[in-house]
Amino acid sequence: MTTTTFAQTPARTQTPAKPAPTHAANTTKQRLMWGVGLAVLSNVLFGVLYAYGKWLAPLTGTSVFLWRMVMMWLCLALVLGLTGRLTLVLRDLQGVRGVKSWAWLLIPTPIFASQLWLFMWAPLNGQGVAAAMGYFLFPLVMVLFGAAIFKEKLTKLQWLAVGLAAMGVLAEIVRTGSISWATFWVCGTYPIYYIMRRKQGIRALTGLFLDCSIIAPFCLAWLLWQQADVAMMVLGDVPLMAKIVGLGVLSVLALQSNLEANRLLPVSLFGMLGYLEPALLFVLAVTVLGGAFSMGMLASYGLIWAGIGCLIIQGVMASRRRFDPRAA
Repeated sequence: MTTTTFAQTPARTQTPAKPAPTHAANTTKQRLMWGVGLAVLSNVLFGVLYAYGKWLAPLTGTSVFLWRMVMMWLCLALVLGLTGRLTLVLRDLQGVRGVKSWAWLLIPTPIFASQLWLFMWAPLNGQGVAAAMGYFLFPLVMVLFGAAIFKEKLTKLQWLAVGLAAMGVLAEIVRTGSISWATFWVCGTYPIYYIMRRKQGIRALTGLFLDCSIIAPFCLAWLLWQQADVAMMVLGDVPLMAKIVGLGVLSVLALQSNLEANRLLPVSLFGMLGYLEPALLFVLAVTVLGGAFSMGMLASYGLIWAGIGCLIIQGVMASRRRFDPRAA
């Protein structure tokens, strides 16, 4: 009987094949990519809009706001009608039943109106840098809202970012004895609007159309009754009127992209991506709009910028872990 002897070799360890990405994983990745793309687009467009009022002389900041809201509503209604999405929006609104539900839905609208007014008024009235400061603080406040309301756990870098921003605000208060009302209004009330819309679960397009439909008639009435001479001047100036129509188109694109990004992204990630807008607004406020900036402001602003830097690092690390398993 012949005995066959096999050489003892180390057992070969087979690397388990990586499981194919599931449909759910692909959907989540696409959702995040769309959200990030829309957030970046909206921030760039907001930067353009911030300086837009300078090209609409001799209109005041309030006049620009009034025209913007009327043109926004017209452009939005036109887009919805041409794309067939107006039916979808009206169906959403028909689903709102009862006085309490409508009241809950309409509460954020005045906040939205005040923010749009401040956005157009501040750059033309010496508050461009202060408003930009508020937009710097906005993503940091959104991070806190995400932790407090949506129970999103903050990382050490996020807590450090919030701490640095708080120190920056305190440094500015010590330097000036106060903090600009424009800064406080942006970072103190705008997060409430976004969080309420998110909690309500309303489609971004529906919420935007509802807000504009409520605000625009008041703005049109103000233009016709309180600024009739200015309105006639604008209507008779073809280049100026073309710029105002462009203001409405850009506004719809920017706001719709921003609200849709807010719906697609986690609150903390959406807040982190918001750093791009205030950076653009600040640069425009100091350069194009001629806003005042002194060396004494570097301490407070530097701390806030450092906090934004922490959020950027956190966002990059989170993205690598999400899309590259080897980085986990």
